[in-house]
Amino acid sequence: MNHSVVKIHPNDNVWVALRDLKAGQTVKLDGHTIQVFQDVPAKHKITIEPMNVGEKVYMYGVLVGEIKIATQKGEWLTTFNLKHASSDFNVGNRKLDWIKPTIDSFKNKTFDGYLRSDGAFGTANYWIVIPMVFCENRNLDVLKEALVEQLGYSRNHNYQSQTIKLIEQYKSGKTKAEILATELTFSESTDNERLFKNIDGVKFLTHDMGCGGTRQDARTLCGLLAGYITHPNVAGVTVFSLGCQNAEVKTLHEEIKKRSPHFDKPLIVLEQQKIGTEQALLTEAIKQTFVGLIEANQQQRQPAPLSKLCIGLECGGSDGFSGISANPALGYLSDMLVTMGGSVILAEFPELCGVEQELSDRCHNEATAKRFNELMTVYSQRATEAGSGFENNPSPGNIKDGLITDAIKSAGAAKKGGTSPVVAVLDYPEKVTNAGLNLLCTPGNDVESTTAEVAAGANIVLFTTGLGTPTGNPIVPVLKVATNTKLFEKMSDIMDINSGTIIDGEETIAQNAERMLDLVIEVASGRTKAKAVLLGQEDFIPWKRGVSL
Repeated sequence: MNHSVVKIHPNDNVWVALRDLKAGQTVKLDGHTIQVFQDVPAKHKITIEPMNVGEKVYMYGVLVGEIKIATQKGEWLTTFNLKHASSDFNVGNRKLDWIKPTIDSFKNKTFDGYLRSDGAFGTANYWIVIPMVFCENRNLDVLKEALVEQLGYSRNHNYQSQTIKLIEQYKSGKTKAEILATELTFSESTDNERLFKNIDGVKFLTHDMGCGGTRQDARTLCGLLAGYITHPNVAGVTVFSLGCQNAEVKTLHEEIKKRSPHFDKPLIVLEQQKIGTEQALLTEAIKQTFVGLIEANQQQRQPAPLSKLCIGLECGGSDGFSGISANPALGYLSDMLVTMGGSVILAEFPELCGVEQELSDRCHNEATAKRFNELMTVYSQRATEAGSGFENNPSPGNIKDGLITDAIKSAGAAKKGGTSPVVAVLDYPEKVTNAGLNLLCTPGNDVESTTAEVAAGANIVLFTTGLGTPTGNPIVPVLKVATNTKLFEKMSDIMDINSGTIIDGEETIAQNAERMLDLVIEVASGRTKAKAVLLGQEDFIPWKRGVSL
Protein backbone atom coordinates (compact mmCIF):
# COMPACT_ATOMS: atom_id res chain seq x y z
CA MET A 1 0.00 0.00 0.00
CA ASN A 2 1.98 2.93 -1.31
CA HIS A 3 -0.61 5.67 -0.75
CA SER A 4 -1.12 7.79 2.37
CA VAL A 5 -4.76 6.71 2.56
CA VAL A 6 -6.85 3.71 1.52
CA LYS A 7 -10.51 3.14 0.70
CA ILE A 8 -11.31 -0.38 1.83
CA HIS A 9 -14.55 -1.03 -0.08
CA PRO A 10 -16.05 0.73 -3.13
CA ASN A 11 -19.16 1.66 -1.12
CA ASP A 12 -17.23 3.29 1.74
CA ASN A 13 -17.56 7.02 2.34
CA VAL A 14 -14.42 7.37 4.50
CA TRP A 15 -10.72 6.85 3.91
CA VAL A 16 -8.25 5.25 6.34
CA ALA A 17 -4.96 7.10 7.03
CA LEU A 18 -1.99 4.79 6.42
CA ARG A 19 0.44 7.46 7.61
CA ASP A 20 0.15 10.42 9.99
CA LEU A 21 -1.57 13.23 8.09
CA LYS A 22 -0.99 16.92 8.72
CA ALA A 23 -3.58 19.71 8.63
CA GLY A 24 -3.66 21.25 5.16
CA GLN A 25 -1.95 18.24 3.57
CA THR A 26 -3.39 17.12 0.23
CA VAL A 27 -4.05 13.41 -0.24
CA LYS A 28 -5.07 11.70 -3.46
CA LEU A 29 -6.70 8.38 -4.17
CA ASP A 30 -8.37 6.96 -7.28
CA GLY A 31 -8.52 10.35 -8.98
CA HIS A 32 -9.99 12.14 -5.93
CA THR A 33 -8.19 14.84 -3.95
CA ILE A 34 -8.86 15.85 -0.34
CA GLN A 35 -7.26 18.53 1.80
CA VAL A 36 -6.90 17.23 5.35
CA PHE A 37 -8.88 19.43 7.74
CA GLN A 38 -6.72 18.78 10.84
CA ASP A 39 -3.89 16.52 12.01
CA VAL A 40 -5.00 12.89 11.73
CA PRO A 41 -3.02 9.99 13.23
CA ALA A 42 -2.31 6.91 11.15
CA LYS A 43 -4.99 4.18 11.42
CA HIS A 44 -7.79 6.74 11.83
CA LYS A 45 -10.51 7.74 9.36
CA ILE A 46 -11.27 10.94 7.45
CA THR A 47 -14.44 12.03 5.71
CA ILE A 48 -14.34 12.35 1.93
CA GLU A 49 -17.33 14.74 1.78
CA PRO A 50 -19.02 17.12 4.25
CA MET A 51 -21.45 15.14 6.42
CA ASN A 52 -24.48 16.29 8.40
CA VAL A 53 -25.91 15.05 11.68
CA GLY A 54 -27.60 11.68 11.19
CA GLU A 55 -25.75 10.73 8.01
CA LYS A 56 -24.51 7.16 7.85
CA VAL A 57 -20.85 6.15 7.72
CA TYR A 58 -19.81 3.01 5.82
CA MET A 59 -16.59 0.98 6.00
CA TYR A 60 -15.88 -2.48 4.59
CA GLY A 61 -19.12 -1.92 2.68
CA VAL A 62 -21.30 -2.02 5.82
CA LEU A 63 -22.85 0.53 8.16
CA VAL A 64 -20.43 1.31 11.00
CA GLY A 65 -21.59 4.62 12.46
CA GLU A 66 -23.71 7.73 12.38
CA ILE A 67 -22.58 11.35 12.39
CA LYS A 68 -23.55 13.13 15.63
CA ILE A 69 -21.82 16.47 14.92
CA ALA A 70 -21.60 17.90 11.40
CA THR A 71 -18.16 17.37 9.83
CA GLN A 72 -16.11 19.01 7.08
CA LYS A 73 -14.55 17.28 4.09
CA GLY A 74 -11.23 15.77 5.18
CA GLU A 75 -12.13 15.88 8.89
CA TRP A 76 -10.94 13.34 11.44
CA LEU A 77 -13.68 10.98 12.64
CA THR A 78 -13.54 10.43 16.39
CA THR A 79 -15.89 9.51 19.23
CA PHE A 80 -16.62 13.26 19.37
CA ASN A 81 -18.39 13.36 16.01
CA LEU A 82 -19.28 9.71 15.30
CA LYS A 83 -21.43 7.21 17.20
CA HIS A 84 -22.00 3.48 16.78
CA ALA A 85 -24.63 2.30 14.33
CA SER A 86 -25.21 -1.05 12.63
CA SER A 87 -27.76 -2.60 10.30
CA ASP A 88 -30.57 -4.94 11.25
CA PHE A 89 -30.34 -8.52 10.05
CA ASN A 90 -32.60 -11.44 9.18
CA VAL A 91 -32.33 -14.99 7.87
CA GLY A 92 -32.24 -13.78 4.25
CA ASN A 93 -31.06 -15.75 1.22
CA ARG A 94 -28.13 -18.13 0.91
CA LYS A 95 -25.03 -16.59 -0.69
CA LEU A 96 -22.63 -19.52 -0.85
CA ASP A 97 -20.55 -18.69 -3.92
CA TRP A 98 -16.92 -17.98 -3.18
CA ILE A 99 -13.61 -17.99 -5.00
CA LYS A 100 -11.26 -20.63 -3.67
CA PRO A 101 -7.64 -19.48 -3.36
CA THR A 102 -4.77 -21.19 -5.13
CA ILE A 103 -3.25 -23.91 -2.95
CA ASP A 104 -0.85 -25.54 -5.43
CA SER A 105 2.24 -24.95 -3.27
CA PHE A 106 0.55 -26.55 -0.23
CA LYS A 107 -1.26 -29.53 -1.79
CA ASN A 108 1.33 -32.11 -0.82
CA LYS A 109 2.57 -30.54 2.40
CA THR A 110 2.09 -32.23 5.76
CA PHE A 111 2.81 -31.50 9.39
CA ASP A 112 4.16 -33.90 12.01
CA GLY A 113 1.54 -34.46 14.67
CA TYR A 114 0.34 -36.92 17.30
CA LEU A 115 -2.31 -39.31 15.96
CA ARG A 116 -5.14 -40.06 18.40
CA SER A 117 -7.46 -43.06 18.29
CA ASP A 118 -10.36 -40.94 16.95
CA GLY A 119 -8.32 -39.91 13.90
CA ALA A 120 -7.52 -36.40 15.12
CA PHE A 121 -3.94 -35.11 15.20
CA GLY A 122 -2.37 -33.09 17.98
CA THR A 123 0.18 -30.37 17.34
CA ALA A 124 1.63 -31.04 20.80
CA ASN A 125 1.52 -33.74 23.48
CA TYR A 126 0.59 -32.57 26.98
CA TRP A 127 -0.56 -34.12 30.21
CA ILE A 128 -3.08 -31.88 31.97
CA VAL A 129 -4.19 -31.60 35.59
CA ILE A 130 -7.59 -30.01 36.23
CA PRO A 131 -9.68 -29.22 39.31
CA MET A 132 -13.43 -29.77 39.28
CA VAL A 133 -13.75 -26.89 41.72
CA PHE A 134 -11.64 -23.95 42.86
CA CYS A 135 -11.22 -25.58 46.30
CA GLU A 136 -8.68 -27.91 44.68
CA ASN A 137 -6.47 -25.19 43.19
CA ARG A 138 -3.98 -25.34 46.04
CA ASN A 139 -3.54 -29.08 45.57
CA LEU A 140 -2.73 -28.43 41.94
CA ASP A 141 -0.12 -25.88 43.00
CA VAL A 142 1.50 -28.42 45.33
CA LEU A 143 1.49 -31.12 42.65
CA LYS A 144 2.99 -28.65 40.17
CA GLU A 145 5.79 -27.90 42.64
CA ALA A 146 6.40 -31.63 43.07
CA LEU A 147 6.45 -32.59 39.38
CA VAL A 148 7.36 -29.81 36.98
CA GLU A 149 10.95 -29.04 37.89
CA GLN A 150 11.88 -32.63 38.66
CA LEU A 151 10.57 -33.82 35.29
CA GLY A 152 12.49 -31.10 33.45
CA TYR A 153 9.61 -28.82 32.47
CA SER A 154 10.55 -25.69 34.40
CA ARG A 155 12.30 -22.89 32.56
CA ASN A 156 15.38 -21.07 33.81
CA HIS A 157 14.88 -17.30 33.84
CA ASN A 158 17.52 -14.73 34.62
CA TYR A 159 15.23 -12.46 36.63
CA GLN A 160 16.20 -14.10 39.93
CA SER A 161 19.83 -13.16 39.36
CA GLN A 162 18.73 -9.57 38.78
CA THR A 163 16.93 -9.52 42.14
CA ILE A 164 19.97 -11.02 43.87
CA LYS A 165 22.16 -8.28 42.45
CA LEU A 166 19.78 -5.57 43.68
CA ILE A 167 19.73 -7.14 47.15
CA GLU A 168 23.52 -6.96 47.20
CA GLN A 169 23.37 -3.29 46.19
CA TYR A 170 20.88 -2.55 48.97
CA LYS A 171 22.92 -4.38 51.63
CA SER A 172 26.03 -2.50 50.60
CA GLY A 173 24.30 0.82 51.34
CA LYS A 174 23.60 2.03 47.80
CA THR A 175 21.10 4.86 47.42
CA LYS A 176 17.79 4.47 45.57
CA ALA A 177 19.22 6.42 42.64
CA GLU A 178 22.27 4.17 42.52
CA ILE A 179 20.08 1.07 42.64
CA LEU A 180 17.96 2.38 39.77
CA ALA A 181 21.12 3.04 37.79
CA THR A 182 22.41 -0.50 38.31
CA GLU A 183 22.99 -2.31 35.03
CA LEU A 184 21.19 -5.66 35.04
CA THR A 185 22.01 -8.30 32.46
CA PHE A 186 19.51 -10.73 30.96
CA SER A 187 19.93 -14.02 29.16
CA GLU A 188 17.28 -16.03 27.35
CA SER A 189 15.50 -18.71 29.36
CA THR A 190 16.36 -22.30 28.56
CA ASP A 191 14.63 -25.66 28.83
CA ASN A 192 15.82 -28.16 31.39
CA GLU A 193 16.56 -31.74 30.37
CA ARG A 194 13.19 -33.51 30.09
CA LEU A 195 12.74 -37.02 31.44
CA PHE A 196 9.89 -37.80 29.01
CA LYS A 197 11.10 -36.69 25.58
CA ASN A 198 7.76 -37.08 23.80
CA ILE A 199 5.71 -35.10 26.33
CA ASP A 200 5.75 -31.32 25.89
CA GLY A 201 4.74 -30.57 29.45
CA VAL A 202 2.42 -31.08 32.40
CA LYS A 203 -0.10 -28.23 32.52
CA PHE A 204 -2.27 -27.17 35.47
CA LEU A 205 -5.59 -25.57 34.50
CA THR A 206 -6.71 -23.77 37.67
CA HIS A 207 -9.93 -21.73 37.65
CA ASP A 208 -12.40 -20.08 40.06
CA MET A 209 -15.53 -22.05 39.19
CA GLY A 210 -17.17 -25.40 40.00
CA CYS A 211 -19.42 -24.46 42.90
CA GLY A 212 -21.45 -21.54 44.21
CA GLY A 213 -22.82 -20.67 40.78
CA THR A 214 -25.81 -22.04 38.91
CA ARG A 215 -26.12 -25.66 37.85
CA GLN A 216 -25.95 -24.40 34.27
CA ASP A 217 -22.55 -22.85 35.07
CA ALA A 218 -21.40 -26.20 36.46
CA ARG A 219 -22.57 -28.09 33.37
CA THR A 220 -20.89 -25.57 31.08
CA LEU A 221 -17.63 -25.83 33.03
CA CYS A 222 -17.74 -29.62 32.71
CA GLY A 223 -18.25 -29.21 28.97
CA LEU A 224 -15.27 -26.89 28.69
CA LEU A 225 -13.03 -29.22 30.72
CA ALA A 226 -14.23 -32.16 28.64
CA GLY A 227 -13.17 -30.21 25.56
CA TYR A 228 -9.63 -30.02 26.94
CA ILE A 229 -9.59 -33.64 28.11
CA THR A 230 -10.64 -34.91 24.66
CA HIS A 231 -8.42 -32.42 22.81
CA PRO A 232 -5.91 -33.99 20.39
CA ASN A 233 -3.05 -32.11 22.08
CA VAL A 234 -3.77 -33.90 25.36
CA ALA A 235 -2.29 -37.36 26.06
CA GLY A 236 -3.78 -37.90 29.51
CA VAL A 237 -5.45 -36.22 32.46
CA THR A 238 -5.38 -36.05 36.25
CA VAL A 239 -8.63 -34.72 37.77
CA PHE A 240 -8.93 -33.38 41.32
CA SER A 241 -12.42 -33.40 42.84
CA LEU A 242 -13.41 -32.31 46.32
CA GLY A 243 -16.56 -34.43 46.16
CA CYS A 244 -19.46 -32.15 47.05
CA GLN A 245 -19.24 -29.46 44.33
CA ASN A 246 -21.87 -28.64 41.69
CA ALA A 247 -19.48 -29.62 38.89
CA GLU A 248 -19.78 -33.35 39.50
CA VAL A 249 -17.46 -35.97 38.11
CA LYS A 250 -20.42 -37.84 36.63
CA THR A 251 -21.33 -34.71 34.66
CA LEU A 252 -17.76 -34.51 33.41
CA HIS A 253 -17.98 -38.12 32.19
CA GLU A 254 -21.23 -37.31 30.38
CA GLU A 255 -19.63 -34.35 28.63
CA ILE A 256 -16.57 -36.42 27.68
CA LYS A 257 -18.82 -39.06 26.12
CA LYS A 258 -20.63 -36.40 24.06
CA ARG A 259 -17.34 -35.35 22.50
CA SER A 260 -15.60 -38.73 22.37
CA PRO A 261 -17.92 -41.77 22.60
CA HIS A 262 -14.94 -44.14 22.56
CA PHE A 263 -12.68 -42.13 24.85
CA ASP A 264 -9.57 -44.16 25.72
CA LYS A 265 -6.97 -41.77 27.13
CA PRO A 266 -5.54 -42.24 30.64
CA LEU A 267 -7.97 -40.47 32.98
CA ILE A 268 -7.08 -40.34 36.68
CA VAL A 269 -9.86 -39.06 38.96
CA LEU A 270 -9.02 -38.38 42.62
CA GLU A 271 -11.69 -37.33 45.11
CA GLN A 272 -10.29 -35.72 48.24
CA GLN A 273 -13.27 -36.41 50.51
CA LYS A 274 -12.95 -40.13 49.74
CA ILE A 275 -9.17 -40.39 50.01
CA GLY A 276 -8.84 -38.36 53.19
CA THR A 277 -5.68 -36.47 54.06
CA GLU A 278 -3.94 -34.07 51.74
CA GLN A 279 -0.79 -36.16 51.98
CA ALA A 280 -2.62 -39.30 50.88
CA LEU A 281 -4.30 -37.42 48.01
CA LEU A 282 -1.11 -35.89 46.66
CA THR A 283 0.94 -39.05 47.08
CA GLU A 284 -1.62 -40.96 45.04
CA ALA A 285 -1.71 -38.15 42.45
CA ILE A 286 2.07 -38.18 42.05
CA LYS A 287 2.25 -41.96 41.63
CA GLN A 288 -0.64 -42.31 39.20
CA THR A 289 0.33 -39.25 37.15
CA PHE A 290 3.91 -40.50 36.85
CA VAL A 291 2.74 -43.90 35.58
CA GLY A 292 0.39 -42.14 33.15
CA LEU A 293 3.30 -40.08 31.84
CA ILE A 294 5.27 -43.26 31.14
CA GLU A 295 2.39 -44.45 28.94
CA ALA A 296 1.93 -41.08 27.21
CA ASN A 297 5.63 -40.89 26.41
CA GLN A 298 5.27 -43.83 24.01
CA GLN A 299 3.49 -41.62 21.49
CA GLN A 300 5.51 -40.07 18.66
CA ARG A 301 4.91 -37.58 15.87
CA GLN A 302 3.97 -38.77 12.39
CA PRO A 303 3.01 -37.02 9.12
CA ALA A 304 -0.50 -35.65 8.89
CA PRO A 305 -2.34 -33.86 6.05
CA LEU A 306 -3.04 -30.16 6.53
CA SER A 307 -6.74 -31.04 6.59
CA LYS A 308 -6.12 -32.22 10.18
CA LEU A 309 -5.42 -28.65 11.27
CA CYS A 310 -8.16 -26.80 13.14
CA ILE A 311 -7.20 -23.15 13.49
CA GLY A 312 -8.75 -20.77 16.00
CA LEU A 313 -8.98 -17.19 14.72
CA GLU A 314 -8.54 -14.55 17.42
CA CYS A 315 -7.75 -10.85 17.75
CA GLY A 316 -6.91 -8.72 20.74
CA GLY A 317 -5.43 -5.30 21.30
CA SER A 318 -6.70 -4.48 17.81
CA ASP A 319 -5.90 -1.27 15.95
CA GLY A 320 -7.02 0.59 12.84
CA PHE A 321 -4.78 -1.58 10.66
CA SER A 322 -6.16 -4.93 11.94
CA GLY A 323 -8.94 -5.03 9.35
CA ILE A 324 -6.68 -4.19 6.39
CA SER A 325 -3.53 -6.21 7.13
CA ALA A 326 -3.44 -9.09 9.64
CA ASN A 327 -7.14 -9.99 9.69
CA PRO A 328 -7.55 -10.23 5.89
CA ALA A 329 -4.32 -12.28 5.81
CA LEU A 330 -5.89 -14.69 8.31
CA GLY A 331 -9.02 -14.69 6.16
CA TYR A 332 -7.01 -15.71 3.11
CA LEU A 333 -5.25 -18.42 5.13
CA SER A 334 -8.66 -19.58 6.42
CA ASP A 335 -9.93 -19.94 2.86
CA MET A 336 -6.78 -21.87 1.93
CA LEU A 337 -7.23 -24.31 4.81
CA VAL A 338 -10.95 -24.76 4.09
CA THR A 339 -10.08 -25.49 0.46
CA MET A 340 -7.71 -28.23 1.68
CA GLY A 341 -10.39 -29.77 3.92
CA GLY A 342 -9.33 -28.24 7.23
CA SER A 343 -11.32 -26.40 9.89
CA VAL A 344 -11.30 -22.83 11.17
CA ILE A 345 -13.13 -21.22 14.08
CA LEU A 346 -14.35 -17.61 14.06
CA ALA A 347 -15.52 -16.57 17.53
CA GLU A 348 -15.99 -13.34 19.57
CA PHE A 349 -19.67 -12.69 18.79
CA PRO A 350 -19.73 -9.11 20.20
CA GLU A 351 -17.14 -8.37 17.49
CA LEU A 352 -19.41 -9.53 14.69
CA CYS A 353 -21.86 -6.70 15.31
CA GLY A 354 -22.78 -5.05 12.02
CA VAL A 355 -21.70 -7.95 9.81
CA GLU A 356 -24.42 -10.35 10.97
CA GLN A 357 -26.27 -10.22 7.65
CA GLU A 358 -23.21 -11.19 5.62
CA LEU A 359 -22.37 -14.10 7.92
CA SER A 360 -25.99 -15.19 8.14
CA ASP A 361 -26.25 -15.25 4.35
CA ARG A 362 -23.08 -17.34 4.19
CA CYS A 363 -24.52 -20.06 6.45
CA HIS A 364 -24.95 -23.23 4.41
CA ASN A 365 -28.63 -23.62 5.29
CA GLU A 366 -31.44 -21.63 6.88
CA ALA A 367 -31.37 -23.60 10.14
CA THR A 368 -27.71 -22.66 10.66
CA ALA A 369 -28.43 -19.03 9.78
CA LYS A 370 -31.35 -18.96 12.20
CA ARG A 371 -29.19 -20.30 15.02
CA PHE A 372 -26.52 -17.67 14.38
CA ASN A 373 -29.09 -14.87 14.33
CA GLU A 374 -30.70 -16.10 17.56
CA LEU A 375 -27.37 -16.36 19.40
CA MET A 376 -26.36 -12.86 18.28
CA THR A 377 -29.74 -11.39 19.23
CA VAL A 378 -29.82 -12.98 22.68
CA TYR A 379 -26.21 -11.96 23.40
CA SER A 380 -26.97 -8.36 22.42
CA GLN A 381 -30.14 -8.29 24.53
CA ARG A 382 -28.32 -9.62 27.60
CA ALA A 383 -25.64 -6.96 27.21
CA THR A 384 -28.29 -4.24 26.98
CA GLU A 385 -30.18 -5.62 29.99
CA ALA A 386 -26.97 -5.48 32.01
CA GLY A 387 -26.72 -1.74 31.32
CA SER A 388 -24.16 -2.11 28.57
CA GLY A 389 -24.27 -3.02 24.90
CA PHE A 390 -22.10 -3.94 21.96
CA GLU A 391 -21.47 -0.23 21.37
CA ASN A 392 -19.38 -0.27 24.57
CA ASN A 393 -17.13 -3.06 23.30
CA PRO A 394 -14.15 -1.07 21.91
CA SER A 395 -11.50 -0.71 24.60
CA PRO A 396 -9.66 2.58 25.28
CA GLY A 397 -6.72 1.13 23.37
CA ASN A 398 -8.94 0.25 20.41
CA ILE A 399 -10.38 3.76 20.30
CA LYS A 400 -6.98 5.43 20.60
CA ASP A 401 -5.78 3.46 17.58
CA GLY A 402 -8.74 4.10 15.31
CA LEU A 403 -11.49 1.60 16.22
CA ILE A 404 -13.99 4.14 17.46
CA THR A 405 -17.24 2.14 17.10
CA ASP A 406 -17.97 -1.52 17.69
CA ALA A 407 -19.18 -1.87 14.11
CA ILE A 408 -15.84 -0.57 12.76
CA LYS A 409 -14.03 -3.00 15.04
CA SER A 410 -16.35 -5.87 14.07
CA ALA A 411 -16.22 -5.28 10.33
CA GLY A 412 -12.44 -5.57 10.48
CA ALA A 413 -12.46 -8.48 12.93
CA ALA A 414 -14.80 -10.54 10.72
CA LYS A 415 -12.20 -10.48 7.94
CA LYS A 416 -10.40 -13.28 9.82
CA GLY A 417 -13.14 -15.65 8.64
CA GLY A 418 -12.37 -15.25 4.94
CA THR A 419 -15.13 -15.79 2.38
CA SER A 420 -16.03 -19.49 2.56
CA PRO A 421 -19.52 -20.69 3.57
CA VAL A 422 -20.32 -21.18 7.25
CA VAL A 423 -20.72 -24.93 7.84
CA ALA A 424 -21.80 -24.78 11.50
CA VAL A 425 -22.73 -22.39 14.30
CA LEU A 426 -21.68 -23.57 17.75
CA ASP A 427 -22.72 -22.37 21.17
CA TYR A 428 -20.11 -22.35 23.96
CA PRO A 429 -18.63 -24.84 24.85
CA GLU A 430 -19.54 -27.06 21.87
CA LYS A 431 -16.96 -28.89 19.77
CA VAL A 432 -16.16 -28.58 16.05
CA THR A 433 -17.31 -31.65 14.12
CA ASN A 434 -17.42 -30.25 10.57
CA ALA A 435 -14.56 -29.28 8.28
CA GLY A 436 -14.83 -25.70 7.04
CA LEU A 437 -15.67 -22.36 8.67
CA ASN A 438 -17.33 -22.71 12.09
CA LEU A 439 -18.79 -19.81 14.10
CA LEU A 440 -18.43 -20.21 17.88
CA CYS A 441 -20.33 -18.03 20.35
CA THR A 442 -17.78 -16.57 22.78
CA PRO A 443 -17.10 -13.18 24.34
CA GLY A 444 -14.68 -10.71 22.77
CA ASN A 445 -12.48 -11.10 25.85
CA ASP A 446 -9.18 -12.42 24.47
CA VAL A 447 -8.47 -15.16 26.99
CA GLU A 448 -12.06 -16.34 27.48
CA SER A 449 -12.44 -16.64 23.70
CA THR A 450 -9.09 -18.36 23.14
CA THR A 451 -9.84 -20.77 26.00
CA ALA A 452 -13.16 -21.62 24.32
CA GLU A 453 -11.68 -22.05 20.82
CA VAL A 454 -9.21 -24.59 22.16
CA ALA A 455 -12.00 -26.47 23.95
CA ALA A 456 -13.84 -26.54 20.62
CA GLY A 457 -10.88 -28.33 19.04
CA ALA A 458 -8.47 -25.70 17.72
CA ASN A 459 -4.98 -27.21 17.65
CA ILE A 460 -3.37 -23.91 16.54
CA VAL A 461 -4.56 -20.38 17.33
CA LEU A 462 -3.67 -17.39 15.15
CA PHE A 463 -4.00 -14.21 17.18
CA THR A 464 -3.79 -10.80 15.50
CA THR A 465 -2.90 -7.69 17.47
CA GLY A 466 -2.10 -4.08 16.69
CA LEU A 467 -1.23 -2.95 20.21
CA GLY A 468 0.47 -6.09 21.53
CA THR A 469 -0.60 -8.83 23.94
CA PRO A 470 1.27 -11.80 25.44
CA THR A 471 -1.79 -14.08 25.49
CA GLY A 472 -1.16 -17.82 25.19
CA ASN A 473 -2.81 -21.12 26.08
CA PRO A 474 -1.65 -24.08 28.22
CA ILE A 475 -1.96 -26.77 25.53
CA VAL A 476 -2.13 -25.08 22.11
CA PRO A 477 0.43 -22.84 20.38
CA VAL A 478 -0.91 -19.28 20.02
CA LEU A 479 0.88 -17.45 17.21
CA LYS A 480 0.83 -13.68 17.53
CA VAL A 481 0.41 -11.74 14.27
CA ALA A 482 1.38 -8.04 14.30
CA THR A 483 -0.78 -5.71 12.20
CA ASN A 484 2.02 -3.17 11.84
CA THR A 485 5.79 -3.30 11.56
CA LYS A 486 6.41 -0.88 14.43
CA LEU A 487 4.72 -3.27 16.87
CA PHE A 488 6.49 -6.31 15.41
CA GLU A 489 9.88 -4.70 16.00
CA LYS A 490 9.02 -3.17 19.39
CA MET A 491 7.64 -6.39 20.94
CA SER A 492 9.81 -8.88 19.08
CA ASP A 493 9.80 -11.35 21.98
CA ILE A 494 6.00 -11.68 21.75
CA MET A 495 5.24 -11.36 18.03
CA ASP A 496 5.60 -14.40 15.74
CA ILE A 497 4.87 -12.90 12.34
CA ASN A 498 4.51 -9.45 10.81
CA SER A 499 1.54 -8.51 8.62
CA GLY A 500 2.62 -4.88 8.71
CA THR A 501 4.47 -5.73 5.50
CA ILE A 502 1.08 -5.42 3.77
CA ILE A 503 0.73 -1.82 4.97
CA ASP A 504 4.36 -1.16 4.02
CA GLY A 505 3.74 -2.38 0.46
CA GLU A 506 6.24 -5.24 0.76
CA GLU A 507 3.76 -8.12 0.55
CA THR A 508 0.28 -8.80 -0.75
CA ILE A 509 -2.35 -10.30 1.54
CA ALA A 510 -1.94 -13.65 -0.25
CA GLN A 511 1.86 -13.63 0.10
CA ASN A 512 1.62 -12.84 3.80
CA ALA A 513 -0.97 -15.60 4.32
CA GLU A 514 1.22 -18.16 2.58
CA ARG A 515 4.22 -17.19 4.71
CA MET A 516 2.00 -17.47 7.76
CA LEU A 517 0.83 -20.96 6.79
CA ASP A 518 4.45 -22.06 6.38
CA LEU A 519 5.06 -20.95 9.97
CA VAL A 520 1.91 -22.74 11.14
CA ILE A 521 3.25 -25.99 9.64
CA GLU A 522 6.59 -25.57 11.41
CA VAL A 523 4.92 -24.86 14.77
CA ALA A 524 2.36 -27.66 14.34
CA SER A 525 5.27 -30.03 13.69
CA GLY A 526 7.11 -29.01 16.85
CA ARG A 527 10.10 -27.71 14.88
CA THR A 528 9.45 -24.07 15.84
CA LYS A 529 7.99 -22.83 19.11
CA ALA A 530 5.44 -20.06 19.37
CA LYS A 531 6.70 -17.04 21.30
CA ALA A 532 3.88 -17.51 23.83
CA VAL A 533 5.19 -21.04 24.50
CA LEU A 534 8.74 -19.76 24.94
CA LEU A 535 7.48 -17.15 27.41
CA GLY A 536 5.40 -19.70 29.32
CA GLN A 537 2.20 -17.74 28.66
CA GLU A 538 -0.55 -20.19 29.67
CA ASP A 539 -3.79 -18.23 30.06
CA PHE A 540 -6.92 -20.22 30.88
CA ILE A 541 -10.18 -18.47 31.82
CA PRO A 542 -13.51 -20.28 31.49
CA TRP A 543 -16.41 -18.06 30.41
CA LYS A 544 -19.06 -17.90 33.10
CA ARG A 545 -22.14 -17.46 30.97
CA GLY A 546 -23.33 -13.93 31.38
CA VAL A 547 -22.33 -10.63 29.85
CA SER A 548 -18.67 -10.41 28.95
CA LEU A 549 -17.77 -8.22 25.99
